[in-house]
Amino acid sequence: MLQRLVELTQYTSFRLAEHLDAARIAASIGSVGDAYDNALMESTIGLFKTEVIKPMRPWKTLSHVELATAEWVDWYNHRRLHGEIGHIPPAEYEANYYQATAKPQLTATN
Repeated sequence: MLQRLVELTQYTSFRLAEHLDAARIAASIGSVGDAYDNALMESTIGLFKTEVIKPMRPWKTLSHVELATAEWVDWYNHRRLHGEIGHIPPAEYEANYYQATAKPQLTATN
């Protein structure tokens, strides 16, 4: 099971790198030992481990972990209220941002 997870992670990393390259997006990779660069990710991983992984163990299969992960990510992005962004979910904050910054569309009239 661990070998499958490692293979999946490596595959995802390669696919992400290809996707970023195709979109001409530079990946942000910090220097070795630079904890500040990964602080947000480390915090999120810590929450995930505290809220999902540790309380629900022992895990029976990788499929159970994958499903629980997908459910948590959906909850985290669409229903969890985040104090730093006005006590709304990230998806709502992002939608509000794009709505506020959207350029008006020109329409042709006869």
